[in-house]
Amino acid sequence: MSRITSFLRQPIVVALILIVLLLYLGELLSPGFASGAQILRLMIVASLLGIVAAGQNVVILGGREGIDLSVGGVVSLSAIIAGNVMNGADGGILPAIAACLLAGAFFGLLNGLGITLLRIPPLVMTLGMLGVLQGLLVVIRMGIPSGQAAPALSRFVTQPLVLGVPGIIWLWVAIGILMAFMLNRTVFGHRIYAIGSNEHAAYMAGVPVRLMRIALFMISGMFSAIAGLCLLGYSGSSFANVGEQYTLTSIIAVVFGGTSLAGGKGGYTGTMAGAFLLVILQGILTTVNIDESGRQMVFGATLLVLMMFYGRGRAMRA
Repeated sequence: MSRITSFLRQPIVVALILIVLLLYLGELLSPGFASGAQILRLMIVASLLGIVAAGQNVVILGGREGIDLSVGGVVSLSAIIAGNVMNGADGGILPAIAACLLAGAFFGLLNGLGITLLRIPPLVMTLGMLGVLQGLLVVIRMGIPSGQAAPALSRFVTQPLVLGVPGIIWLWVAIGILMAFMLNRTVFGHRIYAIGSNEHAAYMAGVPVRLMRIALFMISGMFSAIAGLCLLGYSGSSFANVGEQYTLTSIIAVVFGGTSLAGGKGGYTGTMAGAFLLVILQGILTTVNIDESGRQMVFGATLLVLMMFYGRGRAMRA
């Protein structure tokens, strides 16, 4: 019985149970909500969130209260960059991918340098970077939709690719496999857990803590850039602040998946379940006609509740 209780208390198991319950609730409120086609559409949206949350995940695992609040700004900027580089032409997809990755890595590098060299707290640094990105977006596009997705990119994101499943879902699965391998089977992954658990001990053991932390924020920026590119394919065009919705939800997905906000404990598999759970919850809130402000209030309250249950790791380790 104790083993069963311990199993049921695992965050990923809780998330999967809640997914089933929410799908059932959604079906009761709106028949067809749990149909195969609708679940597939929800998974496309969850893929976008899950890709952003992959970068958020490694930053949080690295500890030192490492939350990246700039992910929404990077998503928005990347969508605009991609839309203008490809401008509706399939031949511009590869240059757009390169441009987005470079932009994401650059702003992640700035975050990492500010945090490690200038010793600015991660929350302050990334919040300031978000403000810079939002201002840059206003200056560049004045809030007017800009650029157009290439047809091949739109098909990859929204149309079946293999076994009736859109390409973006396969991309998300590939990212999940890559993340699991990196975190559990590589020296880099072990170092992430080491600095997240005890930064001083990791430094004394020879881990290049500063370089690792810079790399984590660069990874976060690149994952956000990939999400911005895919978001362009999903919507067809880009506009300023399109990525705002992912800042809070990416953090909630990570915590829902069982990753401690204190760092050093958790993984990406649970984050994937958390992302899907949040998208289902958002779908239900939309079904019952709760507006965007109401949804943000629900998500904020959800994060506070999750911190009460899962956010005590630092106190337990102190």
